[in-house]
Amino acid sequence: MLKQHRNIIHLLLFCITLLTTTLAGAEWITGKTYFFSENTISYQEFLGGLYFSLPFLGILTAHEFGHYFTAKFYRLNVTLPYYIPMWFGSLMPSIGTMGAFIRIESSPRSRKEFFDVGIAGPLAGFLVALGVVYYGFTHLPPPEHIFTIHPEYAQFGLDYAQYVYQNQEIKIIMGDNLLFYLFREFVADKSLLPNEYEIMHYPFLLAGFLACFFTALNLFPVGQMDGGHILYGLMGAKWHRIISPLFLILLTVIGGIDSFSIHDNLDTLLWGTPLYIFFLYLVFSRIFENSLSVLLLAVAVFTFQFFVKSYFPEITGFQGWLAMSFLIGRILGVYHPTTYDQKPLNFPRKLLGFAALIIFVLCFSPEPLIIR
Repeated sequence: MLKQHRNIIHLLLFCITLLTTTLAGAEWITGKTYFFSENTISYQEFLGGLYFSLPFLGILTAHEFGHYFTAKFYRLNVTLPYYIPMWFGSLMPSIGTMGAFIRIESSPRSRKEFFDVGIAGPLAGFLVALGVVYYGFTHLPPPEHIFTIHPEYAQFGLDYAQYVYQNQEIKIIMGDNLLFYLFREFVADKSLLPNEYEIMHYPFLLAGFLACFFTALNLFPVGQMDGGHILYGLMGAKWHRIISPLFLILLTVIGGIDSFSIHDNLDTLLWGTPLYIFFLYLVFSRIFENSLSVLLLAVAVFTFQFFVKSYFPEITGFQGWLAMSFLIGRILGVYHPTTYDQKPLNFPRKLLGFAALIIFVLCFSPEPLIIR
């Protein structure tokens, strides 16, 4: 009875997430909002949101069931995926979900099991994402398609980019990654490629880009994220305890590089610096048991960021990584549980670990979202 009740919850969460991602997809594709606006989305436009939600949830589902079936293979006690719906309507943009997760209620017994369960999700999700990205770049509509979304562009013809972005106060660009670059250069018809400001209106490209972003996120070699499991399986507890905190520090440095510089006014520096150092202290608080060591690390990272931004102002970061650093440092954890069986992996698994590194490099975007 309890299992049947759980299955109903899983199915219900999936159905709600399908609805919210379809709503979000319709909003991104059309550039409209569904509620609280004079220019609302029609029923047909809502159905068009399925061109985003189905491929995106397909990638997400492949990822989670990669973990699920591998865990089942090792007879681990594991739940079906819990999908997390999230949609804010016209209040703010969203993608309709915060992702999905499974719960492994019995711990893997060896480095091999941790590795296999950890890598199965990103590999399965990436293979489906690769198909979505390929389809998106090989089935681009004609350039005039943008006029169905922005009819006001039509007066300028296909040279609209020279005119329409000049007067926009805020311009949002999806970042880039190596996989998209390779498809743009060697697969897509360049005459059909959308303007960088308009990619979010192309549902397969949007779904593929977000899938790449979340795949890279999961492959971070830190804590108990998928990449952390892979790192632990490949290199063991000793190296994981070295590489994981170093990666967290690097991620925080990149994320906070824009925080302060000598060009800021004195008031900002006086009240902002202590708060920011306290934030860094919270992020790094689980790296060391000694509070003084944590504080010294926080001050050192701030000092490095301050001088880099002061003397090289052209260097930019992505402050979203600070939120990710906080999530890892305070909630997900920096270190990995150890297992009794510490036998190293065989050569084929080491090759798979190298493949995971290649996937991470292909999918990672230093700035996933650029606001100008």
